Amino acid sequence: MPPIIEIFDPTDPRIEPFRDVRDRDLRGRDGFMAEGSVVLDQLARSERFRAGALLILRNRLAGLEPRLASFGPDVPIYVADSEVFDAIAGFPVHRGVLAYGVAAELETDADWNARLSAIQRDRGFVVVACGLSNHDNMGALFRNGDAFGVGAVILDQMACDPLYRKSIRVSVGSVLTIPFRRMEGVRAIHAWLAGLGFECLCLSPAGDIALHELGTHRARALFLGTEGEGLDPAFLSDVRSLRIAMAPGLDSLNVATSAAIALHHFFSRRFEPS
Repeated sequence: MPPIIEIFDPTDPRIEPFRDVRDRDLRGRDGFMAEGSVVLDQLARSERFRAGALLILRNRLAGLEPRLASFGPDVPIYVADSEVFDAIAGFPVHRGVLAYGVAAELETDADWNARLSAIQRDRGFVVVACGLSNHDNMGALFRNGDAFGVGAVILDQMACDPLYRKSIRVSVGSVLTIPFRRMEGVRAIHAWLAGLGFECLCLSPAGDIALHELGTHRARALFLGTEGEGLDPAFLSDVRSLRIAMAPGLDSLNVATSAAIALHHFFSRRFEPS
């Protein structure tokens, strides 16, 4: 297990990345803040991110030792009592586990083309989040994607940051293990994915075809719009759209819920014969 470093003074400069977490939890220090033991597991197995340091509540240390053993000796583990811990973070951290993470390395365009091509050959699927601005929905989208085998998530330029602390927490760390990338312009994203051989589909309450009527499985890209406004009507008119059957009287489902239903349908049919 990495070395344990006792912290008795909340002003200790060694724990600077953890200071005033709520004020700077949006990648404010060239990294991000992950919270909770389950998220810690995801960070330990992530290929795209690595832990820079950990801050653990003293009474959680013994129970976390098997998890902490997953980190190398170069990752400092700071331990503090609750009074010092909360003074560092700026609020009561009930889970008693914080991890400061950073990107392991940046992926090139060639890396992403190779990744997406592999997903397409495997008849996998990706999700495209367009203008998704709610961090709870973003986190839930990644969690659903992890449950139903999504190979990657593409974000347009208006979507919120998945590495916001709340998004990471809601995703139970799936943000750290599902590859994601930001691109500009939904039409450029559509052209890229279609060119790689993905069937591009949108979700809309007024979709052209009911989800359960969708044909034999193939590699697919699911485009999702933000709550309320949804996807641009001009884009919707050019792309095949799906609707989810539901009882009358309600306008639409939450975007993360809609994605979960569609992704479950894709996943359940993924290994059917062509």
